Amino acid sequence: MRKFLIKVNDQQYEVEVEEVKGGSSSAPVAAPAPKPAAAPAPAPKASKAAATSGPTSKVTSPMPGNILKIKANVGDTVKRGQSLLILEAMKMENDITAPADGKVIEIQVTQGQAVTAGQVLVVLG
Repeated sequence: MRKFLIKVNDQQYEVEVEEVKGGSSSAPVAAPAPKPAAAPAPAPKASKAAATSGPTSKVTSPMPGNILKIKANVGDTVKRGQSLLILEAMKMENDITAPADGKVIEIQVTQGQAVTAGQVLVVLG
């Protein structure tokens, strides 16, 4: 496996690519789904302040696509790296994972919804 850094729409992704020698292979050469960059959220608004007891982070979409499946529910406690939802983009399923341990405060998308790059998908607290 070889690692590369790829920049798409001002977002940088680390991908691993398997080099196939001696012709074609039945196994596709594929990179793992990009890991979403979670930016810390600004201070919660008054309406959400009662629902959260600590800092929140927003999980954003790394690319445009459609929400194929939502795997977490509001109120769930999640661990870093745990799958939150599946984003289908360019006919590939991308696993969107939790950037840190936390609790799902809000899910801002629905199954089948089209999303844009940078759109907030899930809020963790």
